[in-house]
Amino acid sequence: MPFSIERNDLASVSADVIIVAANEDLQITGGVGKAVAQVAGFEKVQEACNAIGHCPTGSAVVTPAFNLPAQAIIHAVGPIWQGGTHNEVASLRSAYDAALSLAAENNASSIALPLLSAGVYGFPVDISLSVAQNAIHDFLDSHDSEIRLVLFDRSALQAGLLTYDRIKEYIDDVYVGEHSDTRQRTRKADDEVTYVAALAAETFGQSPCLSELLSSLDASFSTTLLSLIDAKGMTDAQVYKRANMSRQLFSKIRSDALYKPTKKTVLALAIALELDLDATEDLLRRAGFALSHSNKADIIVEYFIMNNQFDIFEINATLYAFDQPLL
Repeated sequence: MPFSIERNDLASVSADVIIVAANEDLQITGGVGKAVAQVAGFEKVQEACNAIGHCPTGSAVVTPAFNLPAQAIIHAVGPIWQGGTHNEVASLRSAYDAALSLAAENNASSIALPLLSAGVYGFPVDISLSVAQNAIHDFLDSHDSEIRLVLFDRSALQAGLLTYDRIKEYIDDVYVGEHSDTRQRTRKADDEVTYVAALAAETFGQSPCLSELLSSLDASFSTTLLSLIDAKGMTDAQVYKRANMSRQLFSKIRSDALYKPTKKTVLALAIALELDLDATEDLLRRAGFALSHSNKADIIVEYFIMNNQFDIFEINATLYAFDQPLL
């Protein structure tokens, strides 16, 4: 997928370009930037920064990656949080934009970066995440790159997501309710089996033949998807970008009427098309899947659909916070 979030140590991540947080004097003093510099060769990276000398807030500079398996290190200077009254959000967005532009200038097809200004600079995590997602979204609109937002742990993101508590409550209500009374569900299943058996016995010998059943098959997943895209008046590029999907994968789906997608691919496309819950379930069914209340990832996606929230970056951030696979 073009954009992903992962729990990792940025210094151990392999990418064409590594973006790190820096200060205006480009002195490597600590944090993720120091960890990356130590792997790359601390003295060499610091010497390269000293040669540049200064980088204003909201800007970025590039140095060689030295011992890192990367083409370059980009040092981005984010603002210190001062309550939001000193143009901090615009400065942070400028830092992300500058860093990503430098990555493009260095022909990076893969980029790894942290949340800028969210550590010792005190930026609220939810605001930093929102700025990062918007900057990455706009960048990917015009660049075919893979961007990985690398976080050291989930706790800060969990605390920063404004919807975290509401979604956790929804999961608890739905997920626990699904598993709370095994005996009742078993009795219900037994009743259904008895009913189906009786119905089959009653109608045996009157069922349509296999050829008749096959002739009445529903439209395939791919055919249904393309019809939905036309009905929505969207272009292919709009759909696969909003689905956080590569152009290559979408081309495979479009060119193969019998394409068998993964469940997360179907859900990503449903989000891109802003389908309601019924339409999402229909699209899933055509690919042989269904939403399940025994699956936390499904419940989270269902929550967003039911609340008409179709930002796949936000959905993936939430899935990450709950330790679920991303779309």
